[in-house]
Amino acid sequence: MKSYEEIKNIALSTINNEADSIINLKNYIDNDFAKCVEIIYKCKGRIIISGIGKSANIGAKIVSTFNSTGTPAIFMHAADAIHGDLGIIQPDDIIICLSKSGNTPEIKVLVPLIKSMGNKIIAMHGNIHSYLAQQADYSINCSVEKEACPNNLAPTSSTTAQLVMGDALAVALLECRGFTTSDFAKYHPGGALGKQLYLKVADLSINNEVPMVNPETDVKKTIIEITSKRLGAAAVVENEIIIGIVTDGDLRRMLQNDVPIEQLKAKDIMSLHPKTIQKDELAVTALNVMKQNNITQLLVVDDKNIYIGVIHLHDLLREGII
Repeated sequence: MKSYEEIKNIALSTINNEADSIINLKNYIDNDFAKCVEIIYKCKGRIIISGIGKSANIGAKIVSTFNSTGTPAIFMHAADAIHGDLGIIQPDDIIICLSKSGNTPEIKVLVPLIKSMGNKIIAMHGNIHSYLAQQADYSINCSVEKEACPNNLAPTSSTTAQLVMGDALAVALLECRGFTTSDFAKYHPGGALGKQLYLKVADLSINNEVPMVNPETDVKKTIIEITSKRLGAAAVVENEIIIGIVTDGDLRRMLQNDVPIEQLKAKDIMSLHPKTIQKDELAVTALNVMKQNNITQLLVVDDKNIYIGVIHLHDLLREGII
């Protein structure tokens, strides 16, 4: 077993080696790279990404990145492709083949088959003299000087380089397409990030009760309204317009005063100018307002400023927005 100090030095050496390999990729961002972005951008079909071994794993990740940023992509394992999966490829598709050596048997079988189908091939390789680099229509160089592995064998720096170059393609395409936060939300509806971009206040408040009293409602009925609706507050409403709010905090402050509660009405204990939010605002906006004002609920109004409900901090917690 290595000492802790030795282990830390090994980890730092690995990071430094891979960082150097990534920095060196800047030398390969040339007109050939830009041409690849252009043909992918103009592609009328899909991007089929293929590879073998560790390159296949990286290829699958690049597919995910492409799909989530507006470039339709499918993964096709190179070994499976030569055993029936070539049927995935359609006439307008472009194929990206990943291979460090560019000379693996599967690649040498696959490339001629793709070319015979008339599809364009982009090689993402680590050897400019390889079969893949020479046979492909377009080339992206991902060469690394050495692997982070001390034996210079295990794919480490080379797979990291492929991954980074795939990200460079995806981001360049994203920029070319004018991909927006709304587009991102469309492709990520189930995640917390996506919800921040599309989930609206009304989507959450509609599931809640609508606690409400009028200014003349006595304190006992006000307490019952707050308790039964379980949102920690009730809006004080007159002619459908909010004039105040009674919260749990207002009730506690009332009890600290030596005033018989049977003589009090909602208007006597309410807080004026409560924070409200339009129903069509994003839920994440409601969260920011709550944080800024150190409160746990907001009264929701429509475009005519009519009270329609409450959004609570717990609603945001349940959706994972926080």
